[in-house]
Amino acid sequence: MGDLAAAQAAVAEAFRSDWGRVVAYLIRVTGNWDLAEECTQAAFERALERWPRDGIPSSPAAWLKTTARNGALDRLRRATVGDAKLKELMMLQPSDEATDGDDSGIEDDRLRLMFTCCHPALPVEAQVALTLRTLAGLTTPEIARAFLVPHETMAKRLTRAKRKITEARIPYRVPAAHRLGERLRAVLAVIYALFNEGYGASAGAELIRKDLCAEAIRLGRLLAELMPDEPEALGLLSLMLLQDSRRAARVETTGELVTLEDQDRGLWDRAAIEDACTVLDRAVRLRRPGPYQLQAAIAACHAQALSAGETDWQEIAVLYNRLSEIVPTPVVLLNRAVAVAMADGPASGLVLVDELDRAGALAGYYLLPATRADLLRRLNRHGEAAKAYRRALELAPTDTERRFLRRRLAEASGQLHD
Repeated sequence: MGDLAAAQAAVAEAFRSDWGRVVAYLIRVTGNWDLAEECTQAAFERALERWPRDGIPSSPAAWLKTTARNGALDRLRRATVGDAKLKELMMLQPSDEATDGDDSGIEDDRLRLMFTCCHPALPVEAQVALTLRTLAGLTTPEIARAFLVPHETMAKRLTRAKRKITEARIPYRVPAAHRLGERLRAVLAVIYALFNEGYGASAGAELIRKDLCAEAIRLGRLLAELMPDEPEALGLLSLMLLQDSRRAARVETTGELVTLEDQDRGLWDRAAIEDACTVLDRAVRLRRPGPYQLQAAIAACHAQALSAGETDWQEIAVLYNRLSEIVPTPVVLLNRAVAVAMADGPASGLVLVDELDRAGALAGYYLLPATRADLLRRLNRHGEAAKAYRRALELAPTDTERRFLRRRLAEASGQLHD
């Protein structure tokens, strides 16, 4: 059983580190995204079968590439089409990499592949979704949650993006250094989506996936070093560091969720906060404000308050107003409503939340009824709060969040019977 556990752990580690590289290798040589993903998936499944019996290979990545490549060869032979691709694939060795003519200046494999995937011929949303699926290995439901769309809608978007790449013969090639800027917006969105899936998992028992948060921050640091004059790259790094600095205080040792206002600020990582504020200062000095810098400034307001009561909600509301002018997304508008509620009273925030509820853009997003419930609770409208908590409970994605909402629902229901 020890060998089985060790082999399973090795496969899991290889998935985190090598999924994107294997998929990218097969995409480059076959030109077929679906084939690349399917053969990579099959290679990992075979690893789960073989490694416990045969032992963990000295180079898991090379083993996976060889297995995936052989699977692609078999499929192409059976298809009796794509002869040119078949010959190319047979000539290539699994160690071959797409480095010929690469003058991007990007040394990290995963970051280089992200810039490769984010091709400007595709809409930005399609670039981000395809990169998250192909390189980060996120599932279609996880990506759908990041975009607040149904699973089926996201599956169709991914299919259309792959079809366009094939039909338009879009090359899978690392862009030159002077072309990186036109892909930066999508790459930033990919890294932040990766972080958010780690910061608040879309499903399962655990709220936080530390490995995804750490990987997103690592990529953010590399990007900030690669493009030090891009203020939004700095803004994103600062934002992720500030949010991650609260990780130890977000969930109790018993696994219970702790809201921001109730967190033990002594558990916040002050070194990370100082680092983040230094990075944000560098971004601000470049005098090109953007949404990541504004979100980082909001997070900094929270981080610099010694207690919940000392939080400058008026400043946060002003920052959210600016942010909503640049990116008036439903989630930004919901966060703005919370800031207004804290600055001007829960009744003011509830008006804005009800407007969002009527608009319907956040239907199915559990934080909308959860926010509404909290504002109703603060207004002592416990019957309405209980109803909203029940709705949020139906939609909450993780066990941690569901337990928190059940506690709040019990409190609201108890108030009704007092």
